[in-house]
Amino acid sequence: MKVNSGDFVMPGDFLSVSEQFLPGDGAYEDDGSVRSGVPGNVNIDNNQKEISVISKSGSPNLLKVGDIVYGEIKDLRGQRALVTVYSKKGTDRQLALPYMAAIHISQVTLAYIDRLSDAFRIGDLIEAKVVKIMGDNLDLNTEDPGCGVVKAMCTKCRAFMKVDNSEELYCPNCDRKEKRKISENYDD
Repeated sequence: MKVNSGDFVMPGDFLSVSEQFLPGDGAYEDDGSVRSGVPGNVNIDNNQKEISVISKSGSPNLLKVGDIVYGEIKDLRGQRALVTVYSKKGTDRQLALPYMAAIHISQVTLAYIDRLSDAFRIGDLIEAKVVKIMGDNLDLNTEDPGCGVVKAMCTKCRAFMKVDNSEELYCPNCDRKEKRKISENYDD
């Protein structure tokens, strides 16, 4: 099936092969195929080699590479932190898909860290940049100063922690100090 600009498509409809066009707004790549993510009309940009779908009802809140997201650290497994993504920065709309994400230890900070637990703990709320999208799975990066932990609880008494310095948080309840990759947007 060959689609043309202006054709009406439904979510999941085949638009092109990924070698021919890159997915634009309202489209996504799925195993070498570019498919529609929303019901709407096809728009083909031959100059940019991009195919998109324009929805008349407004597009769903899908993530793109470069978007900043908020999520919660769910698990630390060796070299990866697993994250449940809750929202996209700058929008109140709910995400169209329930995204799961991972942050590799090499994507946490520009400096070397020995253990992921020096940057994150389970339950930390983080701000991160989307660097790769594979369906509803994401790879995230927290190297930017605005990215990292934005809210954390003490692992001993579960009180909310305060910033002590650029690499440590302290608990005002039990005076415990813990290392984190702290965002400049940390919410005291």
